Amino acid sequence: MNTSPQKLIHLQQLTKTYGQGSAAFKALKGIDLTIHQGEFVSIMGPSGSGKSTLMNLLGCLDRPTTGSYLYEGIPVETLDSVQLSLLRRHALGFIFQGFNLLARTSALENVELPLLYRGIKRSMRHTMARDALAQVGLPDKERNTPAELSGGQQQRVAIARAIVSNPTTLFADEPTGNLDSQTTEEIMELLTRLNRERNITILMVTHEDDVATYAQRTVHVIDGLIQKDHVNPPLPQAVLS
Repeated sequence: MNTSPQKLIHLQQLTKTYGQGSAAFKALKGIDLTIHQGEFVSIMGPSGSGKSTLMNLLGCLDRPTTGSYLYEGIPVETLDSVQLSLLRRHALGFIFQGFNLLARTSALENVELPLLYRGIKRSMRHTMARDALAQVGLPDKERNTPAELSGGQQQRVAIARAIVSNPTTLFADEPTGNLDSQTTEEIMELLTRLNRERNITILMVTHEDDVATYAQRTVHVIDGLIQKDHVNPPLPQAVLS
């Protein structure tokens, strides 16, 4: 029986160029990368390295200039805008540094948004959103608006919104960038638990070395190329328990 991990994402010579002629800027210069189902991968690099461009391409928020991107064997670069939207809606979840919550909307309603776009009935949306809030440790905050929540609680709501539709992959863009050190640790332990218990693949952009160590692998991007791709040491058991 084949027990090797399933290949989820496979990039071959992926490039991205902005502009034309003498003004052209090659943000990615030929990326080869494979990510397997259930991995937790951090992406690091200095400003202007291409890590954010890579994240946008992986999250189907932009298209490559050349090269191949296979997601579960599907050639993403050949999909039209409607197909890309469906892929994002049904397979991908997104977590942002700025939380991106609707200010005058309750936590429950914020979490329900992806389900609303999928046409799920109101009663089922409520049930699924409440379950997602419970999974991130906020079962008693469903009526609170973002202004009534701490930064860490707002990010937990954002994570609940990202996982409510049971995505295969979570894309986290500097998910702890606006948080203090203690809250950062709590959020990273939550992401680690979601990765381990639900087998959600997580790709995370971060500029913080201590945050990157929560991932199983760290990919370093420099000048539009992968400079280094290495396995991180295992987390202490106290974090995993």
